[in-house]
Amino acid sequence: MTPDKPEAAPASKVDHLRFHRAHAHLGPTFGNDTFALKAEAFARFFGTPTFLGAQTAIVILWVVLNMTGVTHFDVYPFILLNLAFSLQSAYAAPLILLAQTRQAARDKAQSDADAQHREALAVANTERQAQAAQTTRQLMDLLEQNTRLTEMTKQLTERIEGLTSEMHEHFVRKT
Repeated sequence: MTPDKPEAAPASKVDHLRFHRAHAHLGPTFGNDTFALKAEAFARFFGTPTFLGAQTAIVILWVVLNMTGVTHFDVYPFILLNLAFSLQSAYAAPLILLAQTRQAARDKAQSDADAQHREALAVANTERQAQAAQTTRQLMDLLEQNTRLTEMTKQLTERIEGLTSEMHEHFVRKT
């Protein structure tokens, strides 16, 4: 038979993001609706190698088709291509600026949450240090009391020994 072991209390799960939850609404860059999610995806796509490679391939194909005479929808000064780049820039710049603005807001919220967390850690550390100092004082007081009691016990033992010797001498003399 084995003695019953007390069940260990389940470890409480620590929410490591508890200081960041207040800023969760800043998560999606442009909001939570379909347009916002598509706009954010589009803004993120602008900086990818896939986008740059695809755009380069389209421009090369555009120029080659118009220069070789396969088609003539945009001849040499490539005004239509220039217009397409201008249109792309007109939409890309505001999307990128919006993304940067919201990212800055998320970064600030993250920084604030980190600062709150660091402050909470500092407060907890200060409390632990104060508690450790109080415990140390209590231990020192107990040690002093123990020392005094030991000294008193020694004195009483010496006193009893002296009284015992006196009684012994007194009884030995009478007999």
